[in-house]
Amino acid sequence: MKEINIAIVGYGVVGNGVAKILEEKKQLLQDKTGIFINLKKVFTRNWNKKFAYPLHEEKKAYSLDEILNDDNISIIVELTGGIDFPLELALKAIEKGKHIVTANKALLAEKGKQIFLKAEEKGIRIGFEASVAGGIPIIRALREGLVANQITKIYGILNGTTNYILTSMLNEGKEFEIALKEAQELGYAEADPTLDINGTDAAHKIAILASLAYGGFVDFSKVHIEGIENISLMDIELAKELGYILKLIAIAKSHDGEVEVRVHPTFLPSDNPLAKVDGVFNAVMVEGDAVGETMFYGKGAGSLPTASAVVSDIVDIAKSISNNIGREIEITSMNWKHKDLNLTKVKDFFTRYYVRFTVPDKTGILAKISSVFAKYNISIAAVLQKEKVINKIKEELPKGTVPLVILTHTASENNLQSAVKEIQDSGFVEGKSIIIRVEDEEN
Repeated sequence: MKEINIAIVGYGVVGNGVAKILEEKKQLLQDKTGIFINLKKVFTRNWNKKFAYPLHEEKKAYSLDEILNDDNISIIVELTGGIDFPLELALKAIEKGKHIVTANKALLAEKGKQIFLKAEEKGIRIGFEASVAGGIPIIRALREGLVANQITKIYGILNGTTNYILTSMLNEGKEFEIALKEAQELGYAEADPTLDINGTDAAHKIAILASLAYGGFVDFSKVHIEGIENISLMDIELAKELGYILKLIAIAKSHDGEVEVRVHPTFLPSDNPLAKVDGVFNAVMVEGDAVGETMFYGKGAGSLPTASAVVSDIVDIAKSISNNIGREIEITSMNWKHKDLNLTKVKDFFTRYYVRFTVPDKTGILAKISSVFAKYNISIAAVLQKEKVINKIKEELPKGTVPLVILTHTASENNLQSAVKEIQDSGFVEGKSIIIRVEDEEN
């Protein structure tokens, strides 16, 4: 029976989960694969801490060289986080002829081109199923299950922290700061949640999915990113009256030779399946020209769900090593070509918009705003001025003002921003106007 030795670099929450599965399910994996997958070494900077899954001394590595210079180790599992150190590790491992499995979405989104081209040159495989949506097998679905499809769009709830916060705001009427604090107390948010709430984490993940779906590399610096840190309970409640639910949505769409890759707070119709995904769960909706809409749902983080995805990559690569399958098959299944995707500039987006103005409580304001919208070819679909809603939130606004909410038909981002700026500069609205994009069937 073929034996494949692996090493783990980084022994945090996910690393402990991977070790637990590999050690406790050795026989199950062997029965299912016909391969003995042996966890030979694990490296972490500090072995003096208490670990959820303690290891025997012979499995502990105290330097990276113990792993990199061991010719019997075929696969390195990188679970360290960050970018600089794992990039250096990945490049050294590739030079040493070792295959890599990683859950590091930031590394792949920002340095993936460098890593994958180097890996192809050296005949090395990179497994990264765990880099997006934890235990949801979305990477393999795009690479293999949906290979017969041209992917038209991907919509994803890819960050459990922000989804938990928005769910709490919607269902329990909590303000953002209170919902965030609760998420931290429950362990759903980090002590420093910046990369979650500002949208960067979700952006890393959608960049990876867009690369897979559209066959090229994404320049991460050109991905449009907005977070939820400025979302107010007022807008969540107002939009609910229009039949919309707020989610942080990661979007990738292809049209006319360009690809949109963006992350921002988005209003979805309340009957949209993604609108019903609550709490810390993740979900990805993929539309293909042959299959239509498909939905993937599950736990997007956590020790064992993410470890499950990591182990699936370990097994996949172990099978390839055992069967002497070459790197060229991996490249074909990923459909990554030596090109950069042509990303749509944010000013060229077309979508629907929710716009909230704070206006004096007097007649004639709507007519003025409508005339500016008409000037920029923006068609108004609905106006929200329900008295019961206004009375509910009126105390949150400056005295003598009311909220005026406008829902547009599909419009140009550039035109919408220009119209709102002109309205702001005109002096007949107060404070900052709120713009939130809307995705529904009209888009």
